[in-house]
Amino acid sequence: MNSKRPVNLDLTKFHFPLPAITSILHRISGVIIFIAIAFLLWGLDASLASKESFASLQSVMDSFLAKLILWGILAALFYHFVAGIKHLIMDAGIGETLKGGQIAAKVVIAVSVVLILLAGVWIW
Repeated sequence: MNSKRPVNLDLTKFHFPLPAITSILHRISGVIIFIAIAFLLWGLDASLASKESFASLQSVMDSFLAKLILWGILAALFYHFVAGIKHLIMDAGIGETLKGGQIAAKVVIAVSVVLILLAGVWIW
């Protein structure tokens, strides 16, 4: 056995490459979307139940917290969508090199930031 192996790894000293970070964020955004489905279904149910519940939902959605949550859900959705397109393109054999992965990761972040900012403008 190699006794020089580290016992306690300090995760703050690891520096992941940009494609790894975008892949991890893709998974995290998928989990956020899965959890957000409950919030979205509650809103759909409240909007369709009656006129009173629709008016109540409108008043709830006018609050800052509700808009922030909705923006977070849309941010996760847009990021997950863009990163998913990148994964589909890479599955087709395009951009599988190290340089291609770096460029694709930068494109994913740039396009996602633009879409997320546009969603924020649309919500507020």
